[in-house]
Amino acid sequence: MYNLLDKYIEKLLKESTPKRPIWNIEYLDKLKEVKWNYIDGCMMTALIELGNITKNEKYIDFVENFIDYYVFEDGTIRGYKVEEYNLDNVNEGKVLFTLYKITKKSKYKKAIELIYSQLENHPRIEGGNFWHKKIYPNQVWLDGIYMAQPFYLKYELEFNNLKNYDDIFNQIKNVKDKMYDKQKQLYYHGYDHSKSMFWADKEKGVSKNFWLRATGWYTVALADILEMILDKGSDKYKSISDQFIETIDGLLKYQDVSGMWYQVIDKTDIKDNYLETSGTAMIAYAILKGVRLGILSEKYLVIGKKAFDGICNKYLTNRNGDLNLGGICLVAGLGPENNKRRDGSIKYYLSEPIVENDAKGVGPLLLAYTEIRRL
Repeated sequence: MYNLLDKYIEKLLKESTPKRPIWNIEYLDKLKEVKWNYIDGCMMTALIELGNITKNEKYIDFVENFIDYYVFEDGTIRGYKVEEYNLDNVNEGKVLFTLYKITKKSKYKKAIELIYSQLENHPRIEGGNFWHKKIYPNQVWLDGIYMAQPFYLKYELEFNNLKNYDDIFNQIKNVKDKMYDKQKQLYYHGYDHSKSMFWADKEKGVSKNFWLRATGWYTVALADILEMILDKGSDKYKSISDQFIETIDGLLKYQDVSGMWYQVIDKTDIKDNYLETSGTAMIAYAILKGVRLGILSEKYLVIGKKAFDGICNKYLTNRNGDLNLGGICLVAGLGPENNKRRDGSIKYYLSEPIVENDAKGVGPLLLAYTEIRRL
């Protein structure tokens, strides 16, 4: 199986360019002009980790060549606009820290500063959390923690003497307070502080259901943040690690015998609900990393590996030597006001396209693979 994965990675790199990456299905399908985006960021993050694990420079070289197409000498970024205040656009910025450390190119540091300037002025709800996007006022989405907070923490650690350290942990705490369902032991996809959106509960402000990939993003964010916290004996570390363990344990109630999880996590008996690749891969990565970091006990290793193997067994196909990864939800969201279809219902989550080779599934699977390789 692992030999197949290595071959699959080679296929992805061989068939992709910065202008037309094979893993960015949304852009290829809609023939959009390429611009800085979180989907490519998922893939670049995974390739950097592969480079770190394998010591093969081709992965880092690929990332540098890819990112150089987007980052100009003055630090401006192709297609990136601070004033959009879109947390998704922060995610790819994480790879800039690695490239700056390796190459010392000033343009990477300038680009980091540009993205950080977005967070400095990003609109927030009362209580401090970033809006998910400017076009989604007063809304916090679970996946936004992954999109912004690891970059935010990395900047604070490397360039800002932890000036805004508390802000990061306050935002994570608020997500727990506002979006966690104690009975289900799961996190809702979204929260509307104004409680006025058509998809939001009028009393609690939360969306209707538990979308797997949003939860997957969240587990990855917590695992990555825990790795970065310097003081492992601090109250902050204990708080996040407790939250991480609680989140993983809640998910285990819903894990399928295959090792995977369903698109709508708790609705395992609903017709047309399906075992979904991207969210499962994220959780697999988070579990495997949690074990490596000593946050989760060794018994979780079997659970994480079963999730990883479950994806490969079900969705990594080999058609006469052509390798593809299926079972990936293309996209899902909430609103905006003029898009009533995206209402957070079970029917909605099951209506979105299921695709092959999209980086939202491929990237997390490769990240999980790096943890397997560490073993």
